[in-house]
Formats: sequence, C-alpha cells, structure tokens
Amino acid sequence: MNLNELDIQEDYRSDRDNLIDDFYIPCLGRTTIYSRAVGFFSSSSLIAVSKGLAALIQSGGKMRLVASPCLSREDINAIEMGLKRREEVITSAILRELDREFERVHQDRLACLAWLLSQGILEIKLAISQNLHVEGLYHEKFGIFSDFQNHCVAFIGSANESFSGFASNFEYVEVFRSWKQGEQTRVQRKINDFQRLWDNKTSKVEVIDFPEAATRSLLRLRPNSPPQFQPSKQVLVVRETGGSYELTTKTQKLELRPFQIDAIEAFGKANSGILAMATGTGKTITALTCASRLNNLDLIVIGVPTKELVNQWVEEIETKTSFRPPIAATGKAEYWREILFRKLRLIDYQELPRERLPVIVVGTYSELSKSPVTDLIGDAGGLPKQSLLIADEVHATGAEVYRRILREDFRYRLGLSATPIRPYDEEGTEVVLDYFGGIVYEFTLEDAIAAGILCQYDYHVYVTTLTDEEHEKFQQLTAKIASLLNRDDRERIHHLTIQRAKVIKSATTKLNLLDRILNDYPPQQAMIYCADIDQATQISKRLSQRGFNIARYSSDDRDRKTILTNFAKGYLDALVAVKCLDEGVDIPSVHQAIILASDATERQFIQRRGRILRTAPKKSVATLIDVLIVPPLGDERVKLIESELQRIKQFARSARNRTSVIINLIEELKHYGITYSDLI
Repeated sequence: MNLNELDIQEDYRSDRDNLIDDFYIPCLGRTTIYSRAVGFFSSSSLIAVSKGLAALIQSGGKMRLVASPCLSREDINAIEMGLKRREEVITSAILRELDREFERVHQDRLACLAWLLSQGILEIKLAISQNLHVEGLYHEKFGIFSDFQNHCVAFIGSANESFSGFASNFEYVEVFRSWKQGEQTRVQRKINDFQRLWDNKTSKVEVIDFPEAATRSLLRLRPNSPPQFQPSKQVLVVRETGGSYELTTKTQKLELRPFQIDAIEAFGKANSGILAMATGTGKTITALTCASRLNNLDLIVIGVPTKELVNQWVEEIETKTSFRPPIAATGKAEYWREILFRKLRLIDYQELPRERLPVIVVGTYSELSKSPVTDLIGDAGGLPKQSLLIADEVHATGAEVYRRILREDFRYRLGLSATPIRPYDEEGTEVVLDYFGGIVYEFTLEDAIAAGILCQYDYHVYVTTLTDEEHEKFQQLTAKIASLLNRDDRERIHHLTIQRAKVIKSATTKLNLLDRILNDYPPQQAMIYCADIDQATQISKRLSQRGFNIARYSSDDRDRKTILTNFAKGYLDALVAVKCLDEGVDIPSVHQAIILASDATERQFIQRRGRILRTAPKKSVATLIDVLIVPPLGDERVKLIESELQRIKQFARSARNRTSVIINLIEELKHYGITYSDLI
C-alpha cells in the first residue's frame, strides 16, 4: 500500500485529531524515506511512533533527521553509542543481539535510538544558527514522507519531534500531497528545502554531522524540564481480584506484596493518611495504586523535596501506570505553568467522565510553594473537586515555608515517609499529622528486612577522639548553650548547637582513621558521607591518591546525573558526598556506606542507611561503616557521647552482627562509663 492510498487530510489539529494514530503512524507504515527538519528532538518520539517505525524498518526504509544541537544528556550518550557501534567492527555475537525483533528494542527509547543509528536506519545532522547578532536556535519544523513510487507527503506545523510534541501539546500541522492537483509545487519546494539543508547549502544555517558538533563543543543540554514520554507497552494496570490487587502488563502479572495491599487498604478507609514505610519498600508504586483506586480524580499534585525525586516520580508514572504523562514543575515556571493552566481549565469540558484521566503535576516543594496551584486557577473557585495531594517525604511539608501547599480543598491527602516526625519541631509535626490525618499504616525497616524486601547488613563502628583543642571548643559551646536555657533564647541556642555539631562532624582525626577503614573495607560502589564540602574535597584527594576511582558528588559539582550513571554502572569505586545522597538516589547495587559525619536527626541517618539496603543480584549483605567521636581519654562521660549514641543504637539494633557490635563498643567505651544498658 502506497501513501496515495491513505485517506490523508489537508491538516490535523489536536482538538479533533490524534497526530500519532491518524497521521504519523499510517504515513510511516507506507514510507521508505522519512525526512524531518525540526528544532527540538527527543528520543521519546521514537516510542510514540514505534509502530510506524517498525513498519518503516521492515520495508527497508530510512529516516533522515536535521535538528538543533539542543539535546538531553541521555540522548547525546545514546547517539554517541549508536555511531560508535556503526564505525566499529561488530562481532557476529553483537549483531545477533542487535538484530532481534525491533519490538524488543523500542520499549527502551535510548536503546532504540542507539540501535537505529548503529544499523544505519537513522541518520542525524545538527543545524547551527549562523545569526551573528542574536544567539538563536534552529527552529524550523517540517517533514516529508516518501514511498517506493515517489509519492510524497510534506507537512509543516508546530509539532516538535518529541512525545509531548506529538501527543501532549496542542499542535497543528498543514499537509500537502504530491498526487493532489495544486499541491505538487508546495511538496517539491519542501523536498528541495530539505535536500539543500541536508547538503549544508542553506544560508544562515550550518548543518554538520553529529561527531563534528561534539568535537567543536556545539552540543547544548536542553534547558527545558524533562520531556514527557508515553508509557511503554509494559503499562501496569491495577485490578482488584478477590480482595488482592494485581499490576498487569501485556506480558506478565506482578502481584503487590501483602504489606503494600495492607497500606492501600488502610489509606482507602479514610481516603487520607500517612504511610510510614521504610526506604526501599515501594512507597511510590503503593501511592500510585492508592490514587488509581480513587474514582474520577481530576487532579493529582505530587510534592517532593528534590529535582531528582521529581524525575523518579515522572518515570514511575510514565512506565508503570495507565495515567497520562505528568507535568514536571521544576525550573522556570513559564515552562510548565501554561500547560497546567490549560489542562485545569479543560477539566470541566471533558466528555465521557468514566474514561477521563486526572491531570498530574509533580514538583519540588520549593517550586510548588512559590507558585501554588491556586494562582493558576484564578477565578475558577479553587481546586477541582476531585483533587489528591501526594506528599513524598511528608515531614518536609511541616516547614513553615511549605505549608501553603497544604490546601484545605484537597479532598484526598496522602503522605509518605520513613520518618514522618520532624525532630525538634513539635509544631511542624503537629501540622503534618493533623492535615493528613495521622499515620494510618507503618512498615518499619526491621519489618522489611525480616520479609526479605531489604537485605541484611553488617555494622562496623570505628572510635576516634577529638583533639584537645576541639574538645575544649566543644565544652565551651556546651557551657554557652546551658547558660541560655533559662532565657529561652531558641534562635541563639540553635545557632550554638549547629556550631557544636560541626566540631564533631569535622574532627580532624577522621582523616587518619579513614586509612584504617580503607584497609579493612576497600570501597566497592560505596557512598562516603562527609561533614562539608571542604572535608569531601580532602577525602576525595585521599582516596584518589590511594588509587581508587572516585567522584565528589555535591551541589557544587556539575552534571551530577552523569556521575550517578557512571556510579550505577560500576565505573566508580565510591561517591564522596555531603548531603546530596540523602534523598532521591536509588541505586540498588550499592552495598557499602561509610558515614564520616552525620546530623543528630534520626531521619538523616535512617535515609543514609536505606540507600544501601535495597536488594540487587549478587547482593545478599550490605556493609555500614560508622565513626563514633569520643572525648580524649581521662575525661568523664559528657554530652558528646550521649549525642552520638542514638545513631549507634539505631544502627546496631537491626544489624546482622548486633551482638558483636555491642560487645566491642562496651570494651572500647568502658572508660566513659558506657554500659550494656546504654547500647540497647
């Protein structure tokens, strides 16, 4: 079947047509050469039109793409990998691996992109604007489908080559067909325009091959919020089956764990509440299942502390639910506010309510509190009636600056946290518990280890002392704090407490102790937590000098996503960090943590322990290494040891080697009056 046998319209508009199903996929299925010139390219487009691409490949067709050099880091890496494979002598074994059915490759958009390039099916060139006065982007948008009989369909319009361009945004394309009287000239003009572009004969634009753009450092990371991707075929749909719940894909059924079902039922009884579930026990999919059971939801707002967590939630929603792709509320508000505003306005006009899906926005607490949803609705009278708030790391919402998110017109409210209580903040804790309706379900870390959901761990404590100078400073600060207690000067006390804690965190003897730790437990995919950026820098240098392949991971370091990717693949022995690894990092293969410095807050050290307890292949036991700071010998037991013991007791209680840890510590700390009862 050729292009001229299709019922192709003169134009397509999002309010009446489906650009993917009505236009792109039918045309791709009859095409031998697809030529596309576009300002914005994302590998998500390959998933959106995968069915059409499969037909293009089966017919021996090819795709030529000219795009701006503004790409995501993931797309850049995938393109480089695909081109490298094409240039190398590929063994027959690799060829067999790459030559599998396209349907098995296209579910991973990055693997799909690399595969298409490696097979020569896709050719990419980049267009660089030559405007000498303004640093503009190449922003042209047109394409041509051509079949075996030289029938051509040319189109121009607003859609980019991305999933959001095809499916999420409101787009319009105008179409010209070579077999229609009066349209041939327009089609031929677009064919000529593209060929001149491809051959680098277009004025004001330089078109170059991808490797040259990389060599000349012309590639630019796309500044927009993360692209919206269509869920793959492995979409999980929740179904109730006789009192239990299934997550069903087209190829397999995944059963929710019993404790997740219990959590879902507990939330369902009140349609509000906090699920206090240990790190690594599947809070995200549990929360999304809770949301899927609420009938006719109009809006879901998901708040999280960090951008890394925003990306994780977006990926989970896109790949594991039947919800529409969410709006990521990160970065500059103009990137997402208008989309959210438009979708909220359209809620009341949706037909077939039984089929409608909620608008979902995922954002950081800082972004959502600066641009609350209420500002986007204007005179509409508040949130849609069927609105759900999901607060990840729910304790954060107790901070005064974030409380505007806790709107009374959220009909449903779901909080998630391993540790919902806010330390040293009774007021903030009360706000959180009152708003969400208290803790309705709890599944502790001990429960998770016993159930085999998290792995067991060994705990090793190294003891070192403050120097005399550091100890004296600690005592002076303690005395000042004590003198202020009767004055109820909370602000001053808080400031001095932070200073005192820093003395412990930054103890100079830790550097020497590190050599002993490295000899006993050489880092292998380890996370090393430091007091501050200066200590992290010193530790990084020490590890590098000893021949370990490491990276510092902090807010001062650029391209943290690439660092995490290399770490997850096992290219690095360790990450040296301050606080950036506390939340939003999920690398199950990590099995070792060295805590050189920690806050006194229970939440922080529980989160750090949770980073290494996720199960993974070839990982049965994790290793947690801790440093305990004590006063110089001869001093009496002081506040210093007491402040450290809370963490030691918490970690030792659930460790596989609990008994030996306590026995060894009693021996080392007997000079300070520490007994067995102090450690259990």
